[in-house]
Parts: sequence; structure tokens; C-alpha cells
Amino acid sequence: MMSRIAGVVLLGAAVLGIAAVAAGQRGVAAVEPAPFAVAEPILAEIKARDAGQLAISEADGQFLRVLVGTRRTRRALEIGGASGYSGIWIGHGLRETGGQLITIEYDPVRAREAADNIARAGLSDIVQVIAGDAFVEIPKLEGTFDMIFLDAWKQDYKRFFELTFPRLDAGGVFLAHNVVNKREDMGDFLDAIWTRPGAWTSVIAPSGEGMSLTYKVR
Repeated sequence: MMSRIAGVVLLGAAVLGIAAVAAGQRGVAAVEPAPFAVAEPILAEIKARDAGQLAISEADGQFLRVLVGTRRTRRALEIGGASGYSGIWIGHGLRETGGQLITIEYDPVRAREAADNIARAGLSDIVQVIAGDAFVEIPKLEGTFDMIFLDAWKQDYKRFFELTFPRLDAGGVFLAHNVVNKREDMGDFLDAIWTRPGAWTSVIAPSGEGMSLTYKVR
């Protein structure tokens, strides 16, 4: 399977800006943190507490944020939200595009953590957290998506792909995490995305974990 990997995309650190606002006192400028700067300590806190290593890598988070922004994503779905780390990265990309994210987390404790972390990051207006079984919750959702990000139980990847790919807009992308470091747990899924009619697939590795990116041909 690895021989089909077209290449590896290496991304540098995201460039973070700050906005300077005139203070009106002797020409002194008051510096306000950019929206993403508020999220940085929250992201660091999530990673520090991530004993189960459920969160994606920082490099993968940077990639998702850039992908959302450059593709002008408007409606995204995340399956397996954990404590909100990837949702914060995606949410800040959607802040730029005016889009929305629905993230589903099976474990109720982690779902509450995700909702709290997302609120502290100032993204509650952009990211909706749903606690529950994604196989049950996804059929309840209305409409389609232009991006789907999967980071759940690896043996369920193919089932999730078959469930959600019909809900992906033409021109949309389906991404799945850990396809390099845990590829032995998802062979049926990898076969499905490489052979799916009307889809183009590549694998990228901003970190060693790897993500598949499947484009639904228009």
C-alpha cells in the first residue's frame, strides 16, 4: 500500500500575526492578540494532558488550518473530536472562511472537555460539539459537507467512509488520520479510498502519523 503514496508534504510552522490598534494616547498603539493567539495556550494545555495521545500533531493541525483556508471550506464534519485539539485548528481556519464545523465525540467526558476547550478558544459560534455514537448521529445531520475529517476507531474507518462519502459535495475532500503509523489497522479502508470510482487519493505526512486526502471529482 505504501508504494502508492505519491509524496510527503512538509509544512513549516504557521505564521501568527497580531493586530495593532491605536490607543489614542500620545500615538501609542495598543496591541491586541490575534484570535489564534488566544487558542495557543489552550492547544498546549490539551497536548500536555493528552496521556492517551488522542490529539493530532501540531504539524497536522497547521496543515488542516491551511487546507481549510485555501479551499475556502464552509461546512466541515469531524468524526472523533477527542478533547477539541483538531477542532480548534479547523475552527480557526473556518473563522477565516465564514464556515462551520460539526465535531462528534463518542466519549461524553471528552465531548464535554472539547466543548469547554472550544469555548475558551472563542470558537463556540463556529464549532458545534455533538456527544454520541457517530454512526447514530451522522444520519440525523442535514445537508452535505465540503470537508470531512476522520480520526476515530481505526477498524471503523471503512464504515465511516462508506457512510459519509455520499454526503460529501463534489469537489470536497475526505481526510483520514493515522494512515501511515496505523495503516495495518485499516487495510480495508485504504483499499476503498484507492479504488473508489470518481475519487482521487493521495497520502501526506505533515508529521509521521500521515493523512489520506481523497478528492471527490466534480
